[in-house]
Amino acid sequence: MRVVITGGGGFLGSHLCEELLRRGDTVWCLDNFCTSEPHNVAHLRANPRFRTVCGDVTTAFDIPGPVHAVAHLASPASPPDYHRLPLETLSAGSRGTENALRLALRHGARFVLASTSEVYGDPETHPQPEDYCGNVNPVGPRSVYDEAKRYAEALSMAYRRSLGVDAGIVRIFNTYGPRMRPYDGRVVSTFVRQALAARALTVYGDGSQTRSFCYVDDLVRGITAMIDHRDLSGPINLGNPVEHTVRELAELVLQVTGSRSRIENLPLPVDDPTRRRPVITRAREQLGWMPLVPVEEGLRYTAAWFTARSLPQPEPEPRHSALGPHRLHPDPVEA
Repeated sequence: MRVVITGGGGFLGSHLCEELLRRGDTVWCLDNFCTSEPHNVAHLRANPRFRTVCGDVTTAFDIPGPVHAVAHLASPASPPDYHRLPLETLSAGSRGTENALRLALRHGARFVLASTSEVYGDPETHPQPEDYCGNVNPVGPRSVYDEAKRYAEALSMAYRRSLGVDAGIVRIFNTYGPRMRPYDGRVVSTFVRQALAARALTVYGDGSQTRSFCYVDDLVRGITAMIDHRDLSGPINLGNPVEHTVRELAELVLQVTGSRSRIENLPLPVDDPTRRRPVITRAREQLGWMPLVPVEEGLRYTAAWFTARSLPQPEPEPRHSALGPHRLHPDPVEA
């Protein structure tokens, strides 16, 4: 197939690019590298079936030749990013999603939206099945991401019902692995970075809040299966149903890295979910998917990747803004 991946230069997107190329697809990666790095896909550029377009998904775009599938992953996705880029996050979920849907509509392509477990908010139902409508604060500090994804889901289903786009939705739970940015604010990358630097691991609250951690290779298999299962709308949860407290995760990271860092407790952020675990019955039955990599094994892979690279200093402010005066437009295709 010829597949367009918006946000293909990001942590998750770059792994999806790799997987689709590995199986023989042609991949077009669209990214403005607002919260990602070109080096994530630099090793793929020698592949004649890989193309990058440096551009902003919120600006109308097209791809020459046939397109068989569009995977829409473009969005700031970590708390520091969407707090720093709130308007860009909302725009990626609204205008960006519509532009990606229009591309799929023009080409009669399969469309897969990478949504998020954040649509469940701080859930009152546990674990979370796909028919749970969520408990989201629409004006809270996390709302720009939560509501952008909820709107993107509604838009995808409207295009499916009204215009016949073969749209499907996956809701992604906490994912980790190589190519996470060390200062992206996610709990796994933060703990691994702190442990390797012999600094205190910062646990918010008492650490009793839970998350379910899915290794990136497992997650990418799920997205790929959703791309291939045409006419399956979802939404479908993709995540690891094995639940860990944040305190347990911190202790696992210390164990895996051999670090002697202490654990430091800090005040809990506003609207931080207390429990998060997916029901994956639909994924098992409809996609034949379930995660295979145990969290201890995935953490070892992740820590080894961080260890092999020198950790940068805290990241500066974004080099550009999708809505600011230096908006990126699609550039000529790069091999």
